[in-house]
This record gives sequence, structure tokens and C-alpha cells, in this order.
Amino acid sequence: MIGALRRMGNVIGVLICAGLLGFALYAQFHLHLQPCPLCIFQRIGIALIGLVFLLAAVHHPRRWGRRVYAVLVAIAALATAGVALRQIYLQHLPPGSVPSCGAPLSVMLQFMPVTSVIRKVLEGSGECSIVNWRFLGLAMSEWVLLWALALGAFGALVNGRLGRVKSTG
Repeated sequence: MIGALRRMGNVIGVLICAGLLGFALYAQFHLHLQPCPLCIFQRIGIALIGLVFLLAAVHHPRRWGRRVYAVLVAIAALATAGVALRQIYLQHLPPGSVPSCGAPLSVMLQFMPVTSVIRKVLEGSGECSIVNWRFLGLAMSEWVLLWALALGAFGALVNGRLGRVKSTG
């Protein structure tokens, strides 16, 4: 019974991540909101969280294995939340203090090592500070922060805490 709930929780996590990525693609291709480099990293983070949920659902381990998935979901969620926080910080800088825009991500990946690209992207640029979409007063990066934290907590609960519940019967 508990195992079935854990598996269902992981499937729900996968579906939520797929929905978030689906909305990101809808916003890009239907609403014509082009993602900045930090937005792309946030998408990768949400996809990674979803992948861990998927692996946990398929593998469906016992004992320490489920705890590994709980930790992996939490790490991916915290990393995603960190990237979202960086973008939120850039979006709240006063005009004139925002870093200048650099080269597009595709160009940087072509001419720079990946570690340098990651460092440069996390420094942020002017395009990452633009807020061109809001829902209920929150920018997309703020929604990603909330969802990443919620998914991390949910994944830790489903794979960590829920697995420790013993049936009485």
C-alpha cells in the first residue's frame, strides 16, 4: 500500500514537471516569450527534477534506495531554486545597475568551455532582468522558485518520509 502511494507520488511529480515544461514551451512558442540563459537553466533544473521522479517511479527501490532519490530530488530542486533566486535578484535591481547583455547562449557554448558558460550565465545579463510576463503578480522566475521548492519538499516527503511509515496490519 505505502509502496503504491510512493510510486504514485513520483508519477505525480513527473507529471507536474512535464506540465511546467509544457507551459514554458507554450510561453516560448505561442506567447513569443524568448527564454534568457537563466530561464533555460531553470528549465533544465525542472527537467532534472522530473527525471529523478521518473527514475524513482520506475526503479521503485526499498529502504536506502528511496532515500537516495529523496536526496537527489532535493538537490535538483535546491539548484533550480538557486538559479531562480539569481534571476529574481537581477529582476529587482534598480535600472542602470543591471549587468550588460552578453553573447547569446548558443554562441557562448560554441566558443567557451561549458564551465565558463555556466559561470557567465549565473552572473546574469541584462536580458535576464526583463520581466515580460506575470501571473497573480509573480514573474515566471518567482513561480519557478515556488514550484522548485514545493517539488523538492514533495519529493523528499514521498521518497523519504512516506517510505518510513509502517502498516499496522
